[in-house]
Amino acid sequence: MNLMIKWLTANAGKIVFLIVVLVAAWAVVKVVSKVLRRVLDHTDMPSASIFVNIVRVLIWVVAATIVLKPVFGIDPTTLMTALGVGGIAVSLGLKDTVANVISGFGLMFGRVIQPGDLVTVAGTTGVVKDITWRQTVVRERNGNEMVIPNSVLNTASLEKLTPANEGLVTVPFTAKAGSDVKDVERRIVEAVKHGTIDVAAEGTVPIVKFTGFSPYGIEGQVLVFAKPDLLLSTARDAAARALSGVDALEQRAAVGA
Repeated sequence: MNLMIKWLTANAGKIVFLIVVLVAAWAVVKVVSKVLRRVLDHTDMPSASIFVNIVRVLIWVVAATIVLKPVFGIDPTTLMTALGVGGIAVSLGLKDTVANVISGFGLMFGRVIQPGDLVTVAGTTGVVKDITWRQTVVRERNGNEMVIPNSVLNTASLEKLTPANEGLVTVPFTAKAGSDVKDVERRIVEAVKHGTIDVAAEGTVPIVKFTGFSPYGIEGQVLVFAKPDLLLSTARDAAARALSGVDALEQRAAVGA
């Protein structure tokens, strides 16, 4: 106990200095992060956590540099030299992480994607929620959040969607041979419009497209635009149920398929 008291007495100044610097750094990180998010929200710069994280790391690096010499007796220059030599070996082991970080910068500064964009990439369709150090988070309509490495986004085919195209649902049908296509179109639009009134996006109407012919009759598709945050399968189900009541359609086509 006496040794501990002596050590604390001898190093009281260093301990106080360390605590003051750490508390100050923590406070600066909180304030700067909050201010930076507000600034990014009111500018054309994309607002993503990657920028805030970079500032946080820089602040903590500065704080660590300040306390190294007076508290721990370590010369920052010597430490940086040692880290530079060891960094070569570390970078080889973290090449995937480095690739993700660099790709994240490329995506953001190149304004390829931003939080809030509707995208389809690597088999995932949804809204870009955030871009972090290593990955991009995409929220699907069903609420799932897909975590995609930034390096994948930088190399994979990426498609930016409009809200209408992202919510598009296509349901095929077959009209009876010899039917009046205009009459069939009218019946389908009326039936599907009524059947999807609770699931279709506001201000949209079903669209009918005839695509060809088959042994059963005239092939076509009805296009429905689902509401935001609604499962596409729910809109597809409502449209299919509505089509089942249209007597101008050939129901045997589904069995034959």
